[in-house]
Amino acid sequence: MARYTGPKNRICRIFGEPILGSGKSLAKNSNPPGQHGPTRKRKTASEYAIQLKEKQKAKYTYGLLEKQFANTYVEAARLKGATGENLIKLLEARLDNTIYRMGVAPTRPAARQLVSHKHVMVNGHVVNIPSYSLKPGDVIELKPKSKANTTVTGMIRPKNTRISWVDFNEKDMVGTYIAHPERESVPENIKEQLIVELYSK
Repeated sequence: MARYTGPKNRICRIFGEPILGSGKSLAKNSNPPGQHGPTRKRKTASEYAIQLKEKQKAKYTYGLLEKQFANTYVEAARLKGATGENLIKLLEARLDNTIYRMGVAPTRPAARQLVSHKHVMVNGHVVNIPSYSLKPGDVIELKPKSKANTTVTGMIRPKNTRISWVDFNEKDMVGTYIAHPERESVPENIKEQLIVELYSK
C-alpha cells in the first residue's frame, strides 16, 4: 500500500510545523533541510511555489500521495459549494482520519494501520480501506476481538473536545461520524484557497 515512509522530521522542517508527529524535533532544529542549513540564501518564493507548498502540506498532513490527492480535488470540484471547503470535508471524512479524530489512534499513520489490519468496522462490516469515505450517521467501532487486544486499546486517548463532528464512546469503543465539519471547526493550518488556485491554473 503506497504511503510516505521517509523521515518525518524533514517534512516538519520544510513547513516549519509539526504536521507529522509531536514536533519535538522542531524545538532542536527548525531550520529548513538542506546542505547549508540556516546560512543558505533563499529567494523569495513565487506565487506558484507558495501554492504548491500548501498543497504538499495538505498531502502530508492527511497522508495522501499525489494521485490520491488529485482525485480527491476532482471530486471536491464536482460537489456544490466552495471547492476548498469541500476538499477539507472530503479529507476529514476519510476513515483513517476519523479514527484519529475519535482518539482511537494517536496519529493518522497509526489509524491507517488499524484500518488496513482489519481492526475497524463501519456499520457492522469490516472495512480495511483507509480512504473509505464516511457519510453522516455512519457508526465506526473496533471489532470485538480488537476490543480485547490491549495493544490496540492501549492507544486510545481522550477525544479532542473541539472535534464536534465525531462522537466516541470510550466504554463501548463505538463512534459516530455525525456530520461533515464546517471549515472553521477543522484545526489544521491549511489555506485551501491556495490549493484551489493551483489546480485552477
